[in-house]
Amino acid sequence: MPTLPSYTRAQLALRNGQDKPEIWIAYQGAIYDVTHSRLWRNGKHYEHWAGQDLTDELKDAPHTAMVFERFEQVGILR
Repeated sequence: MPTLPSYTRAQLALRNGQDKPEIWIAYQGAIYDVTHSRLWRNGKHYEHWAGQDLTDELKDAPHTAMVFERFEQVGILR
């Protein structure tokens, strides 16, 4: 399996659905591409914004971490 690239929080923040065409989120050190998810249009999903680490916010979500299995992991958060 190829090694995924690593990104800083600043690089992740640019993938917020506004600054670059990609929409990415991070969870437990993994970065996922949610660009094509209808639930992440414009970089917002309910009260959550893309381009950031959502690890601490998952406890308030109505779903489990298994939701991330639907998305491609594109990197590692440094």
